[in-house]
Amino acid sequence: MEKPGHTAAKAADNPSGLESLVGYNLKRAYVVVQEDFRAALGQDGLSARVFSALTLTVENPNITQSALARMLGIERSGLVAIVDELEGYGYLKRQAVPGDRRVQALAPTPQGEAAHARMTARVRAHEDRLFAEMSDKEKQTLLRLLKKIRGVGNDAG
Repeated sequence: MEKPGHTAAKAADNPSGLESLVGYNLKRAYVVVQEDFRAALGQDGLSARVFSALTLTVENPNITQSALARMLGIERSGLVAIVDELEGYGYLKRQAVPGDRRVQALAPTPQGEAAHARMTARVRAHEDRLFAEMSDKEKQTLLRLLKKIRGVGNDAG
């Protein structure tokens, strides 16, 4: 009978198996990060996507919904539920854009800014805990490589 974890150790030693695939390892790492992210936010309970939308709205007050969707890399139609959720929490409000009644801008409310600050502190603590075994240089390398995969900042280092 094999010891628990023995099969996983075998897979890690097999360069032709799943462990040799970048995508597989990215997905496994994502699951770990996502689960810890959810635990870190606790009862605030925003998903990473909704937290990202709130962050971009706080950092870019009066951003249009189209611009926010582009920044998140999603279709504008997919943003509606996210905006509805944040508006339901009282974290942001829709505002008409002067000169174009068809366009709505998004602005954080004071409640949204306070919630964002509280959640950001939890997310930073989550990342500090999760990546504690990495040096600052390793974290910067990981970020650079992930951004390279995403096609963002390819000319950075």
